[in-house]
Amino acid sequence: MRDGKIGIAVIGCGHWGPNHIRVFRSFPEAEVLWAIDIDESRRQRIRALFPGLPTEKDPRVVWADPAVDAVVVATPTKSHFELVKASLQAGKHVLCEKPLCTAKGEGLQLAELAAAKGLLLMVGHVFLFNPGILKVKELVDAGELGQLQYVSATRTNLGPIRSDVNAAFDLATHDVSIFNFLLGAKPELVSATGASFLQPGVEDVVFVSLRYPGGTWANIRASWLDPKKVRQITVVGTRKMVTWDDLDLTSPVAVYDKGANAVPEYADYGEFLRVTMWDGDVLLPKIQMQEPLKNQNQYFLECLQRGRVEKSGPDFSVEVVEVLEAIEESLRKDGAPVRLT
Repeated sequence: MRDGKIGIAVIGCGHWGPNHIRVFRSFPEAEVLWAIDIDESRRQRIRALFPGLPTEKDPRVVWADPAVDAVVVATPTKSHFELVKASLQAGKHVLCEKPLCTAKGEGLQLAELAAAKGLLLMVGHVFLFNPGILKVKELVDAGELGQLQYVSATRTNLGPIRSDVNAAFDLATHDVSIFNFLLGAKPELVSATGASFLQPGVEDVVFVSLRYPGGTWANIRASWLDPKKVRQITVVGTRKMVTWDDLDLTSPVAVYDKGANAVPEYADYGEFLRVTMWDGDVLLPKIQMQEPLKNQNQYFLECLQRGRVEKSGPDFSVEVVEVLEAIEESLRKDGAPVRLT
């Protein structure tokens, strides 16, 4: 630390990097010391947005600077492993954009390296810090919804279109992390299909099914080739149901007192099922709107001060990568189920 402030460097100044710089500069306990990007036009943009902030092309200047306590890696996914590894080897704590890497084995290496070095490694699964998702988690943990039967997510938009990874690694990552967070587990079974319309071998749309412990099923539709931006999740329980709509700024969470039960009955000619349904009130909980990235980065600073990460840390983040790997394998096998260990 310098002058009692946590020194931050941001590697990658494309979409998320400037947001990280803006947010960290708003915290009195942090100081952004460097902005790194290989593209000169991006560095020029950073200098225009944040006058006086040093910019460089080569991240080695960050790793060699003793004033830098922590590094934010906000580069394309396939570069995460090498940049996070080098940052940890240089003795820097790391906040890496999602996903941590593209392979479970790489994630385990990074987790082991961070532990061996006594450094903190956290991944920016930003929706774990979204007030609406936190309210849904609160309802699930309190048993308000009863036993969870299935969860479903839709995440679509026209763009931004990536070339380094497909829509699963880019978009479905968010919903895998949300589902693992809500259910407190990783899935046992994964199946996925998808299609590449714009770039050969890079799926623009994916349809993912996941079976979690206890028999809860999950479904994800993710696409960057869609006419409408949608970020919605539905959670169905035996007692109640809840929806989350990230684009609804007034009432993102709705709790429905409705459902259905199948009750066996007996008649002269055998047993049959009678389905009963109920349709009660809809509750719109008060959600305090806060910027999830600000919540996430504030949490990261708090973790640095107390010396541990309890949410979105290495173990959780490696499990997300494991699920993404299984999705990739199932895509290659035309939807054949893949069992996770």
